[in-house]
Amino acid sequence: MPTPLINLENIGKKTEQHLNEIGIFSKEDLEKVGAVDAWIKMKTLRPRKDICICALYALVGAIEGLCWFELPEDLKEIYKKEAGRMN
Repeated sequence: MPTPLINLENIGKKTEQHLNEIGIFSKEDLEKVGAVDAWIKMKTLRPRKDICICALYALVGAIEGLCWFELPEDLKEIYKKEAGRMN
């Protein structure tokens, strides 16, 4: 059975709504798409919304089961660089 987004660390109602708008409805969907691609799709769909780098870290944390600010700095830097290359 798919894991609902709202049950994941860092995912509140607004983030769940943003993810639903890009076709992500479960943890498994998020894992398939990946945190960086999901973040870029969210930014593309809502360019005027505040979809900041912390939102990317929140998605990574949701997949990993960690609060976004608990992610190691070196991991945050890797994702930030990857998002910069793809954005």
